Amino acid sequence: MSDSTASSTAAASEAGPDARLLLTGAGAPGASGILRSLERSSLDLEVVGVDMDSDAYGFALVDESYTVPPGTDDDYLERVRELVDREEIDVVLPLTTAELEPLSRAKADFADRGVTVMVADPDALETANDKGRLYAFLAERGFDAAPDFERVDTREAFVDTVSSLGYPDRPVCFKRPVASGMRGFRVLDPTVDRADILLNEKPHSAVTTLEDVLVVLEEADPFPELVVMEYLPGTEYSVDVVATGEGVPAVVPRSRERTRAGISFAGTVEQNDELIAAAREITTALGLEHNANLQFRYDANGVPKLIEINPRVSGTIVMCTGAGANMPAFGVKHALGHDLESPEVAWGTSMRRFWQEVFEGPDGDRFRL
Repeated sequence: MSDSTASSTAAASEAGPDARLLLTGAGAPGASGILRSLERSSLDLEVVGVDMDSDAYGFALVDESYTVPPGTDDDYLERVRELVDREEIDVVLPLTTAELEPLSRAKADFADRGVTVMVADPDALETANDKGRLYAFLAERGFDAAPDFERVDTREAFVDTVSSLGYPDRPVCFKRPVASGMRGFRVLDPTVDRADILLNEKPHSAVTTLEDVLVVLEEADPFPELVVMEYLPGTEYSVDVVATGEGVPAVVPRSRERTRAGISFAGTVEQNDELIAAAREITTALGLEHNANLQFRYDANGVPKLIEINPRVSGTIVMCTGAGANMPAFGVKHALGHDLESPEVAWGTSMRRFWQEVFEGPDGDRFRL
């Protein structure tokens, strides 16, 4: 290392990091990949991780760590404000859906503290998070990506809608309007072999029959609000975007070839111009900003339909980083006010995911092998 290089490095170190970032949901499945993406950024970031679980594995991967209440707790925002002030945070990057709404409502308060929260404004967030509202929004504006659906809240409406969408001649899906990670999602398929699923599959199948789910749903009081929609048999894609409010400079589609509990374990980054255009148009129409993830699935006629939006950094966004598009860092740069250019993507890059361990020694120090 030359004397001038050493001097520059020492000066940069003395000047401190480019930014201090508060990462929520440090125990989320995707936190590891997101943190590794941020480490590969041209930005020098110090990361403070928070989670409601004191044993969150992500605490071993960050510079500082704290526990916080759940995002639905009345004390959640006050705790985050306390940590933002204590740790002199510049940017808040949320990873879990439950935290998005309270953080969105408090964006102006954080902005007054000089802090950017990487979440959409409340109106855009409410539509994106609620699948029934989202599908209605798409249909009203004439998007081809709008799936056939109905929102129901009674047994009679549920059964009638399932029938009107083709059951039992073809499968039909239903889900909760607001949920994540496949919670509450089921495919109704009258041809399913229930004995085969019971005896030969791990207990995570989303396929069942109308008769089976009615037994369970009729026990609920009141009957739950559900979104019933057409079954889409084609390939599923996740499309990661970064929106600036003035445009959508980064859009990266990737196939979901193998999933577990809604998380991609295998896929390929693909230059699908149809999905790139659809994701950009929908993101713009909704008024989303920062990182977001749009999930599409093709119908029987080869038309991509939007099945949900995660208006946050997605759990498998590290796939984009592996293909040269560091979308988490891209989003942080926007939050810090940097100008953005479209990333160069190595289309065709594929990913396979495996498990990794985090240890805690008897002294309480967390580490990885």
